[in-house]
Amino acid sequence: MLNRIALLAIRAPKRVIAVAVLFLVVGGVLGAPVAHYLKSGGFTVDNAQSTQATNELDAKFQGAAPNFIVEITTHGDVTRPGAAQTAANAATKQVLGVLDQHKDYVGAIRYAAIVPPGASTVFFSKDKTSELVLANLNGDDTQIQTRAGDLTKQLSGLATTGATIKTGGSATGYHQVNDATVKDLLRAELISIPLTAIALILVFGSAIAALLPLLVGLFAIIGTLAELRILTWFTDVSIYAQNMTTALGLALAIDYSLFLVSRYREEMRKGTDRDQAIITTVTTAGRTVLFSSLTVALSLAALSVFPMYFLKSFAYAGLAVVGLAALASIVVLPAVLVLVGPKINAYDARAGLRRLLRRPEPVQKPEEAGFWFRLAHSVMKRPVAFGLTVVVILLALGTPFLKANFGYPDDRVLQTSQSARQVGDDMRTNFTLNAGASLAGIADFDPSQPHAMQQLATYTKAISEVPGVSSVVSGAGLYKAGVLQPSHLSPAQQKAFESTYVKPKADVATVGAARFDVTGSVDPFSKAGTHLVHDLRAVSVPGNPMEIKWTGWAAFNVDAMAGLAHTLPLALGLIALSTFIVLFLFTGSIVVPLKALVMNTLSLTATFGAMVWIFQWGHLSSLLHFTSAGYLVANMVVLMFCMAFGMSMDYEVFLLSRIREEWVAGDQTNEANTHAVAYGLGRTGRIVTAAAALMAIVFAAMVTSTVQFMQLFGLGLTIAVLMDATLVRGILVPAFMRLMGKANWWAPKPLAALHERFGLSEAEPVA
Repeated sequence: MLNRIALLAIRAPKRVIAVAVLFLVVGGVLGAPVAHYLKSGGFTVDNAQSTQATNELDAKFQGAAPNFIVEITTHGDVTRPGAAQTAANAATKQVLGVLDQHKDYVGAIRYAAIVPPGASTVFFSKDKTSELVLANLNGDDTQIQTRAGDLTKQLSGLATTGATIKTGGSATGYHQVNDATVKDLLRAELISIPLTAIALILVFGSAIAALLPLLVGLFAIIGTLAELRILTWFTDVSIYAQNMTTALGLALAIDYSLFLVSRYREEMRKGTDRDQAIITTVTTAGRTVLFSSLTVALSLAALSVFPMYFLKSFAYAGLAVVGLAALASIVVLPAVLVLVGPKINAYDARAGLRRLLRRPEPVQKPEEAGFWFRLAHSVMKRPVAFGLTVVVILLALGTPFLKANFGYPDDRVLQTSQSARQVGDDMRTNFTLNAGASLAGIADFDPSQPHAMQQLATYTKAISEVPGVSSVVSGAGLYKAGVLQPSHLSPAQQKAFESTYVKPKADVATVGAARFDVTGSVDPFSKAGTHLVHDLRAVSVPGNPMEIKWTGWAAFNVDAMAGLAHTLPLALGLIALSTFIVLFLFTGSIVVPLKALVMNTLSLTATFGAMVWIFQWGHLSSLLHFTSAGYLVANMVVLMFCMAFGMSMDYEVFLLSRIREEWVAGDQTNEANTHAVAYGLGRTGRIVTAAAALMAIVFAAMVTSTVQFMQLFGLGLTIAVLMDATLVRGILVPAFMRLMGKANWWAPKPLAALHERFGLSEAEPVA
């Protein structure tokens, strides 16, 4: 197949390029408006209890736990008559006026004046200078964020005297995270693309050669955006998938182009004519790119098994961008090389730099004189010492991962300049009870049944006695520590109480349900928050048939973590199995694939250990300007693992391709194995290191983000790529392969026969 592709590029290069241009035009037209159809949610589990509770509370009452918080701050005590209270009351009236304009999506609104006296504590700060207005915005994840952004703009534009207004809550937080992420990734691209272009020129030498990865990347990115647009016709797709497409497309384009162009130049230096050089390049380096793209694609495809469409979207985008980058590299790039011919080395920027620095022309060194060849021989002379040293280093770096905690992002991933972060910090430090951490529950309930109200009161009392619960409000009243609180309600308070807990929404004929609101002081993303959710869900009253579904930040976090944990073993198993199969088909060995899996695990353990040390424990927080919440953002860790695993296998395949080529050409003894490893590393070491450095530029630019989990993602991938291309490929691989000798290439006879029949090897004869 690859032979025919090479011949097509030689015989009809202009037609191949014309089809590619047509593809770009159609893809550009189709994919240009894709951002308008992508969604900014996708973090919830559809069948989780918290999701069901939220949907039922939206349908039957006026929304679930408050997701939009307005903080009104003055310079005095807002609970006593005076200028501060007057200013707070005026600002509250303005806020309520704005919220009232959006009744179509603003549900339950609560503030101190309309709640039972015993429940007002949650609305005032400890120093009494701040007062809250709590609301629930209805809609799906994307609608809620958009609506929170619109309300924030409106409220921030209010003219208030003696008071300031800030908005927060989960809806505002996610809107500001999404907004900041889009801006940060655009800035990262503006930083990385020029730096990458300069680095490409330095690596390739030729300005023409340096343009080729950018062309391949453009092909992959535009094609992927078109694919995402088509997918929006059938399913929900996260906008974050579009944001990552550029980085991944450019990184893979650099990898694949560099490997193909380097092989083409190597053949040309040997004196091979152009056509034969193209055929050799496509059938050897092209085959490597094909297998490499399979390993990356299969790693990303594992994201499709997770229940959140946020992660599924990266599987969709990943499969497309990897496949298109490989297609452009194997089919389009050779056609360009045919037309460019010897001009591939034209406009050598390094020559001008050497003249400027008065440096001599470089002399082509024999393979044995190269750094990577000599390093391989040095390692293989003392494989145990070198190998153990690197293993100890990686295990030491990975030790913090044993104490890793995971959770979902809250406002602390934002910079302190964002209003959601400011309100969140106030909730955690300046309020006795955190309104943003409240929990809402719903249960089937028919008040016409005998003893129904008694059962409701009994259940409410039991909930109020759960450790960590400050108060519970239901249709049975306000309970604290098992005691019903006095309720002398004003007409306004009585009306608000009934509309929230007793009467159904106007468009619902009968509720048939009871609502519960729980306030407490625990951090919803802490272990205490997890325990609170489990304790609430475990409450049961003998002889009482009520079963409550809970939602809120803490419940959402518990369900999301459970959804990830339940699916993670399947995803890891699929990655390991598919990688093993691909590498077996590539090498005919079962030892080499097992070695690759173990070394990748070691490398990634070290990377994640570093992430715990930096982001969970807060080291380097002052340098990178982030706040540690005491855990890693779980969905980004999963995404980073799949991408880093695929990238690591990318380099594994590059190295194995040249090692196997030498092994097959030799006499297949232990000495031949050592020779093959040294020559394989000598011929790919510079290429892999250059590709890793270029890829690191793309990912490292994300560290400039103002969102903490994007910094984690960018820095984690940068460390993983560089560590894998140096310590693992430069030392661990040659040490292991020297110790195993010719056993590296062993497989049981049935599998060896299977590979003979179905396997695809690098050393296929070239016609």
